[in-house]
Amino acid sequence: MISKQNAEHYVWGENCDGWRLVDREECSIIHEKMPPDSREVRHFHEKAEQFFFVLSGCLHIELDGTEHELHLHEGIEIPPNIPHQAMNRSAGPVEFVVISRPNTRGDRVLV
Repeated sequence: MISKQNAEHYVWGENCDGWRLVDREECSIIHEKMPPDSREVRHFHEKAEQFFFVLSGCLHIELDGTEHELHLHEGIEIPPNIPHQAMNRSAGPVEFVVISRPNTRGDRVLV
């Protein structure tokens, strides 16, 4: 059994947290938490497709020039080679799950 309490934890970006729930070559599932007013670096993945699913809070995702606002239990799919950026524009933290197929390790290109 895996959870935030026993998963590998790491810190990324502007003091954001990640917990690796599944970390295989063909798939990764990461639970992430972004504090208020934080964002990741705009990028794309050459091979991986991703699905972001909000667990709490509100997540903004810019996807190829269009911004989407995701709320509790809403998700969005991001195909390979599409520039994107996750942002928390709210006053509270946002938590979400990112499912990537295949794993995104070594597959990130900054825009």
